Amino acid sequence: MTNTEALKEKTGVELLFSESELAARRERIVGFIEDVVSEADAEGAVVALSGGIDSTTVAYLAVEALGADAVHGLLLPSSANAEADETDAERVATTLEIEYDTIEINPIVDAFVEAAPDHAVEDRMALGNVRVRTRAVLNYFVANAESRVVLGTGNRSEAMTGYYTKYGDQAVDCNPIGNLYKCQVRQLARSLDVPEDLVTRTPTAGMWDGQTDEEEMGLGYDDLDAVLALCVDGPLSKHATVETLDVGADAVGRVLELHEASAHKRAMPPAPDAS
Repeated sequence: MTNTEALKEKTGVELLFSESELAARRERIVGFIEDVVSEADAEGAVVALSGGIDSTTVAYLAVEALGADAVHGLLLPSSANAEADETDAERVATTLEIEYDTIEINPIVDAFVEAAPDHAVEDRMALGNVRVRTRAVLNYFVANAESRVVLGTGNRSEAMTGYYTKYGDQAVDCNPIGNLYKCQVRQLARSLDVPEDLVTRTPTAGMWDGQTDEEEMGLGYDDLDAVLALCVDGPLSKHATVETLDVGADAVGRVLELHEASAHKRAMPPAPDAS
């Protein structure tokens, strides 16, 4: 039994949508994308395609909302990306029949490395964040030049744990799937007829070679979603969550630490009191 199933059996909390709820959520997101583009008086949208389930789902929804001609995909690979990433991203763009460009970000990242102090470039996380922020700059460069909005690809599981780069992959105009846990994104993707190998693809932020989301966070998305639903978004204590789910106290503690430590990412930059 997965923790998603245990959650429903033991608490009545259902993370996955019913068929009617899923259809309603899909319609709501499509309408949201339409409204964002219309209110911005934009010509369409830019979506950064990684081949992962989040960007793929957003691309499918964007095409449903705006039409293929109004969606521009960007593939922004670096030396940290596996060749399969680019292949999957191209497959998504080709399937959806959207315009797309591939921009290698290595030369840009290399320029930062050459300009930065030695102690900064030796830090793997610092360099990974440069890659992510470089992609954000390119997203907006293309979007501004073409009078488009930048559609984010972040989900709720990432947002609640701070699993994103500040002013990087969350530097966007909106997050169409921002209220969905990872398990819900996968469910929505299947309803959009996204190929199953992309639905189940190992998530990675492409920050360094071999990096994966679940290894870096220390637990799988199934566990993460259940803990978030019960202990962060829900009313249960850490102890009660451990008792309810097949998740150890260390794992629950890890999720709570990630949530608390990333509070600054979910708030506007602080300023001193005016008085």
